Amino acid sequence: MVNTVRHENNRWLAKAREVLDIELEAIRAVRDDLDESFSLAMQELAACKGRIVLTGVGKSGLIARKMAATFSSTGSPAFFLHPVEGAHGDMGMLRYEDLVVCISNSGETQELNAILPSIRTLGIKIIALTSDPDSTMGRLSDVVIRIRVPREACSLGLAPTSSTTAALAVGDAMAVGLMQSKSFGKKDFQRYHPGGFLGQRLKQSISQLMHTSGLPLALESQSLEEALGILNRCGFGIVFITGQDNKLSGVITDGDVRRMVCSRNWDPQDPANRHMISDPVHAGPDDTAAAVLDVMEEKAITVMPIVDREKQILGLVHLHDLLGKGKLKFSCRKT
Repeated sequence: MVNTVRHENNRWLAKAREVLDIELEAIRAVRDDLDESFSLAMQELAACKGRIVLTGVGKSGLIARKMAATFSSTGSPAFFLHPVEGAHGDMGMLRYEDLVVCISNSGETQELNAILPSIRTLGIKIIALTSDPDSTMGRLSDVVIRIRVPREACSLGLAPTSSTTAALAVGDAMAVGLMQSKSFGKKDFQRYHPGGFLGQRLKQSISQLMHTSGLPLALESQSLEEALGILNRCGFGIVFITGQDNKLSGVITDGDVRRMVCSRNWDPQDPANRHMISDPVHAGPDDTAAAVLDVMEEKAITVMPIVDREKQILGLVHLHDLLGKGKLKFSCRKT
C-alpha cells in the first residue's frame, strides 16, 4: 500500500514537472521571437494619453482582465472591455485618446473581430497579441506582437495552457516596461493599493469626489431629441431627466438609446420622460465612496446621480472617479 501511494505521488510530481517544463519552453520561445513589433507596441503604450483597454474572449479574456489590473496598479489606467458587451453599447466608454490591446491565440475570434472595425473608425490604435499576424485580428491591428508557442501543456493539445501563460508573461513585460518609462516607484505603487491612495480615497464621502458642474440635465418637458443631444455633448453616457424643481425623475443612458433604436418605438419629438428609466439608482452626498462603489458594481452601472433627501440633484460620480484612474475631464462641449 505504501509503495502504491509513493508511486502515485511520484506520478503526480512527474506530470507537474512536465507541464512546467513545457510552459518554460513556451516562454523561452516567445522571448526569443520578440522583435521590433514589441518595441513599436511599447512606444504606442508609452504615448497613450488615455486609458489602455484590454479585450478578449474566454481564457484570453481572463488574461486580458489580469493585464488590465496589472497596468492599473502600476500607474497606467486600464480597464477590461468584453467584446460582446462592447458590441451592445459598452464601446461608448471608449475615447479617441485610448489604446486597445486585444488578445486571441488564433486571431480569428469572431466576437472580438466584430468590434475592431468600429474601434478603428474612432481613431483608436489597436495592438494585437496573437500567434498569427496574418489572421483577421492581425490585419485589423496597427501593431502585432506574435505569441507563438511550440505546444500546449494540455495532453490533448487543445486547452489553452502554454499559450495563455506566454500571453500573461508578455503582458507583465509590457506593464513593467511602462513602469520604467514612467519612473514609477514604490511611493507611486503605494498610492494605487489598499491602505494607500485607493484605500484612503474610498473612505471619503461621495460629496468630495462628485462632479457638480457641467451636469447632463434635461427637463421632462424637453423633447427626446434635445435630451439625447445633452447626453451626447456631456460625454458621461447618461442624461438626468428632471422636473422644474430640479428633482431627479429618471435617466436615459447610452444602453437605453441602443435598446430604443432596436425597438423602433420612439420619435425624436416624444417628451424625454416617456423613454426614461424612472426612480434610478442614486446615492446621497454623505455616502462613502466605498459604499457607492459596492452598489455600482452590484448594479453594473458606471455613473450614479447624487441627490439630497428631496431628490434634488447635487452632482454625479463616475466609476473612474472612485477608483482614481486618471484625471477625467468630462464637460459639456458648446456647439
